[in-house]
Amino acid sequence: MFERLQKKWKVKGWQLALILITFTIGGSATGYIGKKLMPVFAIGPAWLWVLVYILLVTIIWPIAVLIVSIPLGQFPFFIKYIGKLGRRIGLGSSDVKRETSNVKRLTSDVSRFTHIAIFASGAGSNAQKIIDHFRDHAIAKISLIVCNNPAAGVLQIAAKEEIPVLLIEKDRFYKDDAYIKELNEYRIDLIVLAGFLWKIPVALLNMYPGRILNIHPALLPNYGGKGMYGQAVHEAVIKAGETESGITVHYVDEIYDNGKIIFQAHCPVLPADTADSLARRIHQLEHQHYPKVIERVVAGINEV
Repeated sequence: MFERLQKKWKVKGWQLALILITFTIGGSATGYIGKKLMPVFAIGPAWLWVLVYILLVTIIWPIAVLIVSIPLGQFPFFIKYIGKLGRRIGLGSSDVKRETSNVKRLTSDVSRFTHIAIFASGAGSNAQKIIDHFRDHAIAKISLIVCNNPAAGVLQIAAKEEIPVLLIEKDRFYKDDAYIKELNEYRIDLIVLAGFLWKIPVALLNMYPGRILNIHPALLPNYGGKGMYGQAVHEAVIKAGETESGITVHYVDEIYDNGKIIFQAHCPVLPADTADSLARRIHQLEHQHYPKVIERVVAGINEV
């Protein structure tokens, strides 16, 4: 049974344990509060008492469970779970959103999430790893996928994960407001580039100083700059006869691949390597390290 629940909810074993504990404590709290409130109604007939009690605990339960979920770090899971439950029992989406908004306001002082936007242009393998890492995270969530390519595979990932998508156009991105209004609507605190091929405009850099990250598939400051992305990087590394390559996570500034380096990881370049074989090794490093580095940055933001 536990394995089925873990697979259904897409959570790790320890997260499943915390979810079940939240259900237990929230349910007990609901029953206790319901019984304490019932004398207020002074109801006579037993059948009416039972009916009112059922209605009362139905109202109390979502709030109780959400409040209990905060210290256990499961608030994002239960927000989504209760929203789905509300839709299944026939509540309109506006009702569910309104109740969710009310609970979020009640708990905003206790639970402050770092809202992350992933900017991606392609298949989204790094985006998927980041989403997996921050699923039901205690202090951060992936709140938005921003994409400049309507045919990008990352959009399918966003749909599967039920994450909102913002499709952007070049003119507005560079010549107008850089979609700052939409990013504010999603309360974005941190921007993570994961295979995003457009240069970040100054307006966005000014809006998010020190809060835009990028990952580069080489050891900067070598093999960076305009046009150095994807296979072009690996081909240049092999052509130069390098014996080592790797990844660099860095802050983004006005110059391509120039921002302050946060983290680097290394891997060998083998004599028989092609751009494709080296790319596979680099991807492994990206998937292994990028989500963890983002988490470190998030921890720093929450300490401010």
